[in-house]
Amino acid sequence: MKLEKANTPVGIVLLIDLALILLSLWVSYLLRFNFQIPYVEYITFTRVFGSVFTVSLISFLVFQTYRSAIRQTHIGDVQRVFLSIATATAVLAISNPLLYLLEGIYVIPFSILIINGVLATFLLVMMRILVRLLFSDWEALRKSKTPVIIYGAGQTGITAKVAIERDAGVKYRVVSFVDGNSSRQGKKIHGITVKQPSELEELIDSFQVRLLIFADSDLSPSEKQTLIDLCLAKNTKVFSVPPIKSWINGELSFKQIKKINVRNLLERAPIEIHSLEIAETLAGKTILVTGAAGSIGSELVKQIAQFKPARLVLVDQAESPLFELDRELRDELDVHLHEVVIGDIRNEARMRNVFQHFKPHVLFHAAAYKHVPLMEENPSEALLTNVKGTKVLADLAVEHGVERFIFISTDKAVNPTNVMGASKRVAERYVQSLGKHQSRTTFITTRFGNVLGSHGSAIPLFIKQIERGGPVTVTHPEITRFFMTIPEACQLVLEAATFGNSGEIVLFDMGKSVKIVDLVKKMIKLYGLTLDKDIQIEFTGLRPGEKLYEELLLPAEIQKTSYNSRIMIAEVEASPYEIVGKEIDELIAAFNRQDNIDIVSRMKSLVPEYKSNNSVFEQLDEPTR
Repeated sequence: MKLEKANTPVGIVLLIDLALILLSLWVSYLLRFNFQIPYVEYITFTRVFGSVFTVSLISFLVFQTYRSAIRQTHIGDVQRVFLSIATATAVLAISNPLLYLLEGIYVIPFSILIINGVLATFLLVMMRILVRLLFSDWEALRKSKTPVIIYGAGQTGITAKVAIERDAGVKYRVVSFVDGNSSRQGKKIHGITVKQPSELEELIDSFQVRLLIFADSDLSPSEKQTLIDLCLAKNTKVFSVPPIKSWINGELSFKQIKKINVRNLLERAPIEIHSLEIAETLAGKTILVTGAAGSIGSELVKQIAQFKPARLVLVDQAESPLFELDRELRDELDVHLHEVVIGDIRNEARMRNVFQHFKPHVLFHAAAYKHVPLMEENPSEALLTNVKGTKVLADLAVEHGVERFIFISTDKAVNPTNVMGASKRVAERYVQSLGKHQSRTTFITTRFGNVLGSHGSAIPLFIKQIERGGPVTVTHPEITRFFMTIPEACQLVLEAATFGNSGEIVLFDMGKSVKIVDLVKKMIKLYGLTLDKDIQIEFTGLRPGEKLYEELLLPAEIQKTSYNSRIMIAEVEASPYEIVGKEIDELIAAFNRQDNIDIVSRMKSLVPEYKSNNSVFEQLDEPTR
C-alpha cells in the first residue's frame, strides 16, 4: 500500500472545465450586450448553451484535457487546453453559416463566439495555474513541518495532538495515529485515520516521519522496546507523553512531551512489591541508612520515607551531597522526620555514638567505595571502607540489638577480578558468617549489577561524551553488563529487607546482559547523530581489574527461587565466624603497614576465586603463590 495523496479525479476536472465554459459563455453575453441582455437573446441562449456545451465536451474528450494532474500543470497541458477550445470554437464557427444556409439562423453570434473562445481559454488556463501555485505553496508549507506519528489513539493521544497543534503547529503536523486496540483501528480522529502497529514501518517510510510520540501507557516494556528499536533504525526521534498526574493544572503542553532517554532503552516490567509487609517492617521504626547521600542511598531514603518510619537517620561523610539531600527532603518531598549525620563508617567511636543516640531498628548499609580503577590503585582504602567499615557497623548492630541489617553488595563480588569486588566479597563473608553466628540481628546481603544513573555507572560519562560531540570511549567491543534502574534496585532492596532470612545472599533478576557498544550506538541515535559521521566510538582497552562480563553466582552457590519472581537466593554454606572474624581482623590490621601487595595477597587468601585481570596484582595469581 502506497500512502500518497491521490490526484483530483478526472471526472471532477472535466466537470470544472465544462462549468468554466458555461461561465465564460454567460460572461461573453454580458460583455457583448453591455450587461443588458435583450429578451430575445434569452430565448436563443438555451439553444446556444446546448451547442457550446456539447461541442466543448466532445473537444475536451478528444484532447483529454482532464487527464493531466492540475497540481502539476505544465506547458503541454496549456497547449491542449488552447487546442481544444480553438477546435470547439472553429467547429461552432463553421456550423454557423451551414446552419444559416439550411435554416436561415446562426447557432451563435460570431461576436459571442470570439469573446467566449478568448475568455474560456483564459479561465481554464488560469484555473490550472492557480491550482498549481496554491498546491505548491501548501505542499511547501506541509513539507516544512516535521511529520509526527502519535502511538496511542486514546484520550492521551488526542490530547497530545491538540497540544502539538496549539503549541507547536508551525513546526509539526500529525500525519497518523497508531494503536494496538482493534476497536480504534480504522476510525478517524480529528480527520486522521488510526492505523495498526503492523503499518508503522510503512507509515514512517511513506511520510518520512522524523518524530514518534508514545501516548499509550498500556504498552509493555518489550513492546515499547521493539518500537524504539524500529524508530532508531529509521532515524526517527522518539518522545513520550508524561503521566497525567504530572500535567500542569491537568493540561498537557508540548514542552512536557520529552525525548526518551537511556532508561527507556533498558526499561523492564514494573516490579510488584509487598507494600503492606514492607510497611510492617519499617513503619514507626528508626531506620539508619549509610551512604545516604549516594545514588543508591538517597533513593532508598526517599522510598523508605513513604512507609512512615518514626525517624530516618542519614549517615554520610560527603557534606555537600548530604546537605542537598536534606534540602530536597524538606523543601520538595515534605519529609521532616529525619536526622542528618556527618560521619565516617570507619570511625568506630563516631558510629558507636550514632547507635547509642538513635537506637536504630533497621540498618541499610549502602556506603562503599565502588570505582574499580580507583580501588585498584588504592587497595588500602578499599579495605578500610568496604571491609572495616562494614565490620564496624555489623558488630555495632549486634551489640545494640538492631533488628535487621541489609548489606548492599555488588555483582563484582562474584569471581572478582579487582580489588573493589574482592573487598565487597570479603565483607559479604563476614556479614554472612555473623548472621549465622548469632540470632539477635538478621543479616541480609543483596547483590545486583550496574545501576543506571549511579555514581559508579558509565552511562553519565557516555551522555557527556555524546553531548560534547565525542568520541565515546568504550573499553572493549565485547564487554557486557547487567543494568537496572535505581528505583527498581531500591524497591528490591526493601523487599529483600522484609522477607530475607539471616545469612542469606539475595540476588536480583537483572534481566538480559547488555552489550555496551550496542547500548552506546542506540544512545547516539537517541541524540539524532550518525555513527562515524557525526561522532565516533573509540575502544580504549580494559581498565585495571575490569572483566568482560559480570556474574551473580559463585561456583559454590546454588540459586533457588524466593517469595518474589524477581528475587533469588544464593544458597551457600557460611564459613565459621571464628575463622572468618580472625582472618578479617588480620586483614584490617594490614592497613597500617600500607603494603598493597600484602593487603591484596591477604584478600586473595580470604577469597580464593579472586583472580586479578589486567592488573599489577596478577603476579599474585601465579601457580607458585
